[in-house]
Amino acid sequence: MSAAETSNWQQIHDVVLERIQSRRWKPGDLIPREQELAEEFGCARATINRALQALADSGFLERRRKAGTRVAIHPVRKATLSIPIIEQEIEQNGFTYAYALLTDAVLPPPADIGAWLEVPPDSTVRHVEALHSASGRPYVFEDRWIHLDAIGAAASADFSTVSPNRWLVENATYTRGKITLSAIGAGSRESELLACEPGAALFRLERRTWNKTAVITVANLTFAPGYRMHTML
Repeated sequence: MSAAETSNWQQIHDVVLERIQSRRWKPGDLIPREQELAEEFGCARATINRALQALADSGFLERRRKAGTRVAIHPVRKATLSIPIIEQEIEQNGFTYAYALLTDAVLPPPADIGAWLEVPPDSTVRHVEALHSASGRPYVFEDRWIHLDAIGAAASADFSTVSPNRWLVENATYTRGKITLSAIGAGSRESELLACEPGAALFRLERRTWNKTAVITVANLTFAPGYRMHTML
């Protein structure tokens, strides 16, 4: 559908959202004025206003009188699904943050991960393992699989200095997610990375997130002994 044929506010909403998600309009960018968009889409200004307000209510846009409308700096974190950045979580607790990339490869996923990512059998995905530390002590082991067809920019992302957790929160748009919490016994790898005895009780958070119908990423976060989750009700 061409811009000139798009007159329904929901259709305009989807076109504008796609421009944000594809980073045609980047975080912090001032977007065209309502009148300009009305001319582009061949519709009433009120229709544009309704579409933009819906995106502002979802956290993707920031609207200020006389200052125009900008793409939100961190649209994902303001949206319905809020995913914490591990680095900020550690620093807010008064610790010094450190990050180490352990493995990074593009490869066919194991059958169970492929099913979770909902990718064809011949697909390749990006697998990243990283360790986050707090004041020199292991904090959480991040084991993540990224669906590159769902977020192509992740193929060239540099995870050597920025964790996939942070990069995805700041660059991907999530519309829904599924979280599973469990307790596991530390295996040989977990005990080595998290500095604990084999069999020690560890807290694991498994998270799968979608952008509309496409799964973006599957992540297993395994925390060192003593971790406590805090949430607000």
